[in-house]
Amino acid sequence: MPPLRHFTRNFPKCAAELADGGSLYWVVGGVILVRQRILDVRQDQEPDGTPCTALVLDPTLVRVEGRAMRAFQGWRYLDPKDAPADLDNQAGGAVEMPESMRRELAALGLL
Repeated sequence: MPPLRHFTRNFPKCAAELADGGSLYWVVGGVILVRQRILDVRQDQEPDGTPCTALVLDPTLVRVEGRAMRAFQGWRYLDPKDAPADLDNQAGGAVEMPESMRRELAALGLL
C-alpha cells in the first residue's frame, strides 16, 4: 500500500525543514484544528503526467488549540514559533472537551 500523501502543485522551498519534524496544519471551517507530521517531501506526478509534489504524511492526527485561520487550500505548514500548541500538552482535559467549549474557555483566558 502506498504511503499517505497530500499532493500540491509547487515544491516547497523549505522541503528539508518540513521533512525534519515539520507538520501540515489542517484548516477546517476557518479554524486550524489538527496537524499531521510530514515524513517526506517528494517530486511526483498526477495520473495525467502533470508534475506535482507529494507530502508524505504520518497517518496520526494530532489535535491542536483551535486558531482562526483563513483557509488556503485547507491547509498550512507553519514555523514552529507560529504553530498552535498540541491539545495533549494542555492541562484540564482540554483534549476531551467539545471544540466550542474549548474556544469559549480560551476566549475567557481560562485555557
